[in-house]
Amino acid sequence: MSPGKIIILTGDIQSGKTSLCQELVQKAKEEGVQMAGLLSPAVFDKGKKVGIDVINLKNWERRHLAVWKEKDQTEVEPRHWLFYPEIVQWGNQALINAVPCDLLVVDELGPIEFEQGEGWIAGLEAVDSGSYQSALVVIRPSLLKMAGQRWEISRVFNLEDPRYKTLSGKDIFSHLQIQK
Repeated sequence: MSPGKIIILTGDIQSGKTSLCQELVQKAKEEGVQMAGLLSPAVFDKGKKVGIDVINLKNWERRHLAVWKEKDQTEVEPRHWLFYPEIVQWGNQALINAVPCDLLVVDELGPIEFEQGEGWIAGLEAVDSGSYQSALVVIRPSLLKMAGQRWEISRVFNLEDPRYKTLSGKDIFSHLQIQK
C-alpha cells in the first residue's frame, strides 16, 4: 500500500470538528468503507459539556474517556479534563490495531500528543505509517505547523475560514481517496 492521503480538520475548541467527523464516519459507513481509528464525541448534561467519550471505529465499542474537573483551591488553572489512564491505554491499543485500513480517523491529536509525547501516541504512529488510503486527522490550529513538519498533508479544512462555514462530512468524504 502506498502512503495514504492525509486530510487535516482543524478549528478552535467547540467549533464542530467532532460533529463533522461523525458525519464523515456515517457517510463512510453507508459507502461500506473499511474504517478504523477513534472518534471522541462530547458528553453533555443539561446543555453543558461534562465529558468526552471515545469510539473505536473498527468495532464501534464506546468508552468514557474524560470528565470535566472544576478548579479546587490549590490549582491555578480554572478547569481541565481528567482523563482515565486505562481508557487512554485502550484507545492507544485500538490505534495500534487500526492500520492497515481504508480510512483512518484520529479525533483528536492535541498538545498532549505533539508537545508532551503522551495521550494518543499510537495515533501519531498510525498516521506516520501511511498504511491507509486516506486519513482524517483532527488537530488544533496552533498545531498545524508541527503537523506539516511531520506529514505531507493533502488538504486542510480550517473551520475558522469562512469558506468552510457550510462544510459537511459528505464534503470532506468527497476529498478522500478511497477505492473499494
